[in-house]
Amino acid sequence: MTAIKHTSTLLGCALGTFAVSQLALAGPGCNYGAKEAGARTDGYQPAIYEPGSDVYPAARVYRTGMGYGDDRHTSAGRMAEPDIVDTAIAAGSFDTLVTAVKAAGLVDTLKGQGPFTVFAPTDDAFAKLPKAQLNALLSDKAALTKVLTYHVVPGKVEAADVVTMTSASTVEGQSLKISVGNSVMVNNAKVIKTDIGTSNGVIHVIDSVMLPPDMVSQR
Repeated sequence: MTAIKHTSTLLGCALGTFAVSQLALAGPGCNYGAKEAGARTDGYQPAIYEPGSDVYPAARVYRTGMGYGDDRHTSAGRMAEPDIVDTAIAAGSFDTLVTAVKAAGLVDTLKGQGPFTVFAPTDDAFAKLPKAQLNALLSDKAALTKVLTYHVVPGKVEAADVVTMTSASTVEGQSLKISVGNSVMVNNAKVIKTDIGTSNGVIHVIDSVMLPPDMVSQR
């Protein structure tokens, strides 16, 4: 009986534990290995995403009775999880990026199988650009495509991988420079939120729009 009880507790821990960004969560009763994994054992439940809020949808969370589970690991969860474009739309802070993606005709690409890693500028990041420059960019499909694909890296590169890199090749063809100090910088953009999971990749949020090196040199 003791062995059965011990096994049940371990299964409860496995079902009740998941990761959101760099925070590991675990349901009550999951003390086995929790300290080593850095997991929580207080039954904490993260806020569920609401459109317009600053909480990004990492996963839908449900109560398993043995902690909190993550339906990304079920067939239903994988089918329902939004892709990169739908995740950006739902977040409510990437309206300019979504407009740009539509103007460049990249919606189908970023809804594709991927996986892709997107360094996504917020609306505030786009607002840093002079209005005339932004309007010119949005009206030039070729230039806009070049800029947007410079923010996309093939494959799923999570935060734990990014911090080990010094550069990353983009879909556009040129490389991003990555530096790690008090914060993680991609070129001159600061990474302000990481590991927003989607069905076809991952989004890292940045505070500035990045221009490909050859476009910078032409200015």
